[in-house]
Amino acid sequence: MIQVSWQDEKASLPEGATFLDVKKAFGWKNDVLMVLVDGKPRELRDKVPGDCSVEPLTFRDEAARNALRHSTAHILAQAVKRLYPETRLGIGPSIEDGFYYDFDAPVAFGPDELEKIEEEMKRIISENEPIVREFVEKAEARKIFQERNEPYKLEILEEIPDGEPISIYRQGEFVDLCSGPHVPSTGYVKAMKLLNVAGAYWRGNEKNPMLQRIYGTSFMDQKELDDYLVRLEEIKKRDHRKLGKDLDLFSIEEEGGPGLVYWHPKGAIIREIIEDFWRKEHRKRGYQLVYTPHIAKLDLWKVSGHWNWYKENMYSPMVIDEVEYLLKPMNCPFHILIFKGDTRSYRDLPIKYGELGTVYRYERSGVLHGMLRVRGFTQDDAHIFCRPDQLEDELVGVLDLASFMLETFGYDEYYCMLSVRDPENKEKYIGDDEVWETAENALERALQRKGLNYKIDPGEAKFYGPAIDIKVKDAVGRLWQGPTIQVDFNLPERFDISYIGEDGEKHRPVIIHRTVLGTMERFIGGLIEHYAGAFPLWLAPVQMRVIPVSEKQSDYAQKVTESLRNQGYRVECDLGSEKIGYKIRKAQLEKIPYMLVVGSREREEGTLSVRHRSLGDLGTMRLDEFVEKAREEVEKKLLDSIFSVTR
Repeated sequence: MIQVSWQDEKASLPEGATFLDVKKAFGWKNDVLMVLVDGKPRELRDKVPGDCSVEPLTFRDEAARNALRHSTAHILAQAVKRLYPETRLGIGPSIEDGFYYDFDAPVAFGPDELEKIEEEMKRIISENEPIVREFVEKAEARKIFQERNEPYKLEILEEIPDGEPISIYRQGEFVDLCSGPHVPSTGYVKAMKLLNVAGAYWRGNEKNPMLQRIYGTSFMDQKELDDYLVRLEEIKKRDHRKLGKDLDLFSIEEEGGPGLVYWHPKGAIIREIIEDFWRKEHRKRGYQLVYTPHIAKLDLWKVSGHWNWYKENMYSPMVIDEVEYLLKPMNCPFHILIFKGDTRSYRDLPIKYGELGTVYRYERSGVLHGMLRVRGFTQDDAHIFCRPDQLEDELVGVLDLASFMLETFGYDEYYCMLSVRDPENKEKYIGDDEVWETAENALERALQRKGLNYKIDPGEAKFYGPAIDIKVKDAVGRLWQGPTIQVDFNLPERFDISYIGEDGEKHRPVIIHRTVLGTMERFIGGLIEHYAGAFPLWLAPVQMRVIPVSEKQSDYAQKVTESLRNQGYRVECDLGSEKIGYKIRKAQLEKIPYMLVVGSREREEGTLSVRHRSLGDLGTMRLDEFVEKAREEVEKKLLDSIFSVTR
């Protein structure tokens, strides 16, 4: 007999029992999707390996949630194969908030097809087909997928080393090449929805066939699904690509090339305000701002290691005077060359170089997404050259700055990940164990000193050093990549940089690579969605619009506009012939914070009728009275109207 324990309970089970038997023995409900055994998630259909203690995993647990959604992806593929038998299967993983499956299908999947597929999925769920894992030899797996005419599965299969057991899953007539995990049967899926279709190159390579990718999601109850769909609608309204066009902030011009952002005047104003604020705050903290070239000799990237470790993300070399050059994917080697250009003393350190440096990286066309995933972008980059004894204090200083910047822009909830080496795959990284341990420990101590909660993320370190990656939560609960702070003992060695220590000898500095916003493109794209395009007054490209009721007040409206402009406000005057209601609606659609309406009475009394885009009518006030409030709102960088506080 096998002894299984859970909390204070114990159960005796026969040899060969599965975790489904464990579930029954302990009387767990059907919301248990997997179990945790010795820290490892296991499927409920797995055999109990021996005496053990178990913990039930429900939809609230990431591993179980992913298993349910992965199983829903298989249900999707089964439904598509039933309806369109000539379809060839790609891959179908779970992803954050859902799943997808790629298909090479004989039909284009539109709304009508998705509706049919969804109905077939419901039938498969009602059939409650067992989802069963089998291990087969490679030759047998090859025969299975040859008979089913699945070329994409065969391609994946051939990459699995000979002699390694092949994992396949069956549910009814459907078979898939898959490593799992899955829930026990199709009936475990309680609520699901297909969301949309997109094109996706097979394996992300534009030289491969374009497949149709169906996205969907699933939950354990209908209410959770309904709430999620409402949230999706809100996210759609905030899509920075649509708002960027509607508000005339930026564009991606295919004629000029994909993944390259064109900043329109209003978008450029937002960027200018953020960059000016960034420069001011960095100078306060002892950073020296630099500018560096956009290209450099290929040899520089060989020294840095980027050519060997990062080549697939770099643009191809260009030959100039028989010498190969590259568009820079990083700013760090340039800052190192500036540091290296002079003799440095221990008294000089830390030296902090900051740059809003534009870099270029080759991203596959299938992953490009508005301003959030681009090929040319400007990093708010900085490199701190410090002594080892200064490292921890400097890391704490960077965390202070990152927190200040995020909270200023309205991100008051964020999460820290300590990205470290994969201990099982150290050949992916440069540098020895001692250097890595020192760097990882310094980052962890800095997080602890700041009292920040963090999770350790093995395998996510950069090839030259570990990092703190900070993810920020926006207004609708999504996480965005934000600040990154990396410790690097390796590039100082590769570039042979040094400082003269107190003992008169040469010593290696440590480099801290860091961004506190990320990139201008991704950060501002995220801000557009965070604020739904309604920027706070200090960031709004147009802060106020003066609107005369009729042509008779045009002279007074222009006088008010000129006065505000002379005081530094970004203000427009609407002298169009349209009716006042139309002008106000237009300003609100353009998400302008304040509308200053002037009619005959306002002209006679020298006042303004003030409206706010969300608060509505704020009443009549003198120009100097309004300016005093607006100045306070801007100077304090308030995220909401000052009138929402004072009303």
